Amino acid sequence: MRTRTVAAVALPVAGILALSACTASSEPAATAAPAVEAEGSPPAGEASARAAREQGRTVIDVRTPEEFAAGHVAGAINLNLQDPDFAERVAALDPEVDYVVYCRSGNRSATAATQMRAAGLDVLDGGGLQTMAAAGWPSA
Repeated sequence: MRTRTVAAVALPVAGILALSACTASSEPAATAAPAVEAEGSPPAGEASARAAREQGRTVIDVRTPEEFAAGHVAGAINLNLQDPDFAERVAALDPEVDYVVYCRSGNRSATAATQMRAAGLDVLDGGGLQTMAAAGWPSA
């Protein structure tokens, strides 16, 4: 019984000590490096959006038609990621064209970029609509 009591107290105390050792540092926490999309590609977000603009990539908005109608990057193609035929529409895209995708916040664009790359397309993830605008893409 005494062994269980000691173990019941020792285990939580050890956990607290381990956690405090991780957070009680006199040096600032290191910032994680942004994920790189593909070899040689800028990380997702504004760097990709800016690079895509400089390269003249074709823009694909993966939001819903309602979101697209409320405002989008000028000249963007709307391919709704949530449509059941998204994969077929991606397969119909020209593999000789370079693309950049975006959505509202960057979540759907990351998913779409992964799927499009798996289909053999050259795609950068521009993140969200605001990120694309910050990179200089005009809105419609």
